[in-house]
Amino acid sequence: MAFKSKAVDTKTVFLNLLLCLLIFYSLFYMICSICFGAFRLDDFDGRIPFDFKTKPEDSVSKYLVNLLSLELTYFSSGLLFAAVVKRRVWDYALTVTCLHIFITSLVMLEFPLAWQWWLALGSGLFLMICNGQLIAYFACQDEKSYVTFTVY
Repeated sequence: MAFKSKAVDTKTVFLNLLLCLLIFYSLFYMICSICFGAFRLDDFDGRIPFDFKTKPEDSVSKYLVNLLSLELTYFSSGLLFAAVVKRRVWDYALTVTCLHIFITSLVMLEFPLAWQWWLALGSGLFLMICNGQLIAYFACQDEKSYVTFTVY
């Protein structure tokens, strides 16, 4: 079994990564806004994509908005990443998630240690990778640039 792949230049990878980050955070804020409206919360916090400190016992509605926003963002981002990069969605998903963890640590001024946040992040990442890779596989099968496995 041979692995055939076409090399992509660094500029393209960097631009795709910036586009994926823009998609990710734009979707995050849009979904957060919709969830805040749906749950009729009073104050919209601009740091909601980075909030890992809200505990379920503090504010159930805010916690549900955080959780729902995170999961829906990861689900829909995977679909849009497939449209942008057309292959290796898993790579961009992992990179965006690592950057999100880094940015979260910078914004909140501490490293996230809440196991609920990590569980939600991990399940969202799994959804993003599965959805994105499936869409990329079925949508880009006919393209010659799509990575395939061949048997001799």
